Amino acid sequence: MRVLIVRNNSNHNAFDASMLLMAYFATQSIDCAAYDVADFDDASARVEVARMAASDLDLAVVLGGDGTILRTARVLGSTQVPLLGVNFGHLGFLANDSEGGVVPIVARALAGELVAERRANLLIDVVCEGEPDPFGDEGALCDAPARESLFALNEVALTRGAMGRIIEFSLDVSDSPIACMKGDGVVVASATGSTAYALSAGGPLVAPSFNGLVVVPLAPHTLRSRALLTGENDVVCVTLSDEAADREASVFVDGDIVSLDAPVRRVYVRRGSAPTILLRSEDRSFYTYASEVFF
Repeated sequence: MRVLIVRNNSNHNAFDASMLLMAYFATQSIDCAAYDVADFDDASARVEVARMAASDLDLAVVLGGDGTILRTARVLGSTQVPLLGVNFGHLGFLANDSEGGVVPIVARALAGELVAERRANLLIDVVCEGEPDPFGDEGALCDAPARESLFALNEVALTRGAMGRIIEFSLDVSDSPIACMKGDGVVVASATGSTAYALSAGGPLVAPSFNGLVVVPLAPHTLRSRALLTGENDVVCVTLSDEAADREASVFVDGDIVSLDAPVRRVYVRRGSAPTILLRSEDRSFYTYASEVFF
């Protein structure tokens, strides 16, 4: 058995918990590898963990807040390695409480005693000026080489760029035109992400079992804009204006900016090929949680 530990080294409680876990694993003859979440700034660390996840990783234990969980989920991608979050941060919507100690809950996870929640995630294709469109003109995947798809558990946000000007864009769902609008941009979220940026932008709370996409315009310059829920197999396409003054935009994936070498032309968002598995210490109703936190 092999376990990945990801901790936030800036939080001394998370660091101490990781040392306790490694000592426990040694007594159980369990192989483990520990990383600071900041290590994932280095591409080589991300590749190393992704290869581990694709071959012989049984569990990922994340010690920190939701930000640490989101970054780890992106590195694990669609491998379906179970992810156990233990909250040592400020926001812990995706994590379990740490008050009972980290070793007991990890022991329960290894024994298969926790609730496994299967969360839909997102695959994002960003097309910049001069790059091939991976979906082609007719919306079907083409053979031309393109940039690697990005992974998100929460959301992707296409927002106005460094100059702060509003952007103009069109919104299509599975080749059906929905709207053309100007504004600060648009957020496309999973059900998990519906409690984050999308909610702040006026989007709906969506139960975690929902497998479609949540599309929320950001500060649209219109009185008729509404959030949109799609089907689980739909592809959302956001196309920026041809006018240079109206298309300076930035792309953020789960809160982290995407470094791009050319202006964005188009962004495609679809449901990921395999869900992210979050382990929970109790089978708690989403609606009970929502009533306590949001109402």
